[in-house]
Amino acid sequence: MSDTNEPVESGGSAAEASGAAASAGEAPAGGAEGGRRVRVVLVDDHRMFRTGVQAEIGDTGRTGVEVVGEAADVDQAVTVITATRPEVVLLDVHLPGGGGVEVLRRCAPLMADAEQPVRFLALSVSDAAEDVIGVIRGGARGYVTKTITGTDLVDSVFRVQDGDAVFSPRLAGFVLDAFASTDAPPVDEDMDRLTQREREVLRLIARGYAYKEIAKQLFISVKTVESHVSAVLRKLQLSNRHELTRWATARRLV
Repeated sequence: MSDTNEPVESGGSAAEASGAAASAGEAPAGGAEGGRRVRVVLVDDHRMFRTGVQAEIGDTGRTGVEVVGEAADVDQAVTVITATRPEVVLLDVHLPGGGGVEVLRRCAPLMADAEQPVRFLALSVSDAAEDVIGVIRGGARGYVTKTITGTDLVDSVFRVQDGDAVFSPRLAGFVLDAFASTDAPPVDEDMDRLTQREREVLRLIARGYAYKEIAKQLFISVKTVESHVSAVLRKLQLSNRHELTRWATARRLV
């Protein structure tokens, strides 16, 4: 499936693809009715979903949202975001090339720009604790799930543009509890060195999966699994998979 880094034109109805069915005649709060505009980049590895979000929120005259670029993996995302400098990036958590956390890491200078900061809003099907905390720790301003309506998504984009933190209702309490709890895990610098895919491979290795089984489960080649394992061992300064398993078990990752 081919993807393009160029902005796409709005058009057509794709509510089923996006899971965000907004009222066609409604101008969301903070959007076009108030004359506001926000430039957005969509980052998701499913083109059908990107098309659906574009159709749902990208009618600039109605919503105030201008989709200026799209990307399907980490490298494309960094290239498009750097080139277009949007106000907000809608970022999926699981992406080829290292996941949303890797995009955040590589775009850290753009987020820190005092004059024209690029802000990130995670938009994912996942509500797993490690995904939510990972991208928030990485610098995302919020996290909403793909069940959100088009109207609420537009509102969330404008709020993130203003610097607010935005979460889906169920996740808001979870995030507060996770960071406020005395039992919350401290920042793990070793773990933070790993990309999202490397973490996935790490957990499966620690659970005793063979390379071939990991490749089948993650839809990648055995050679790619071997490359990820080598990278994990190098970054964690470990010698073999047995040491790796002990390391993961000590951190309760298994």
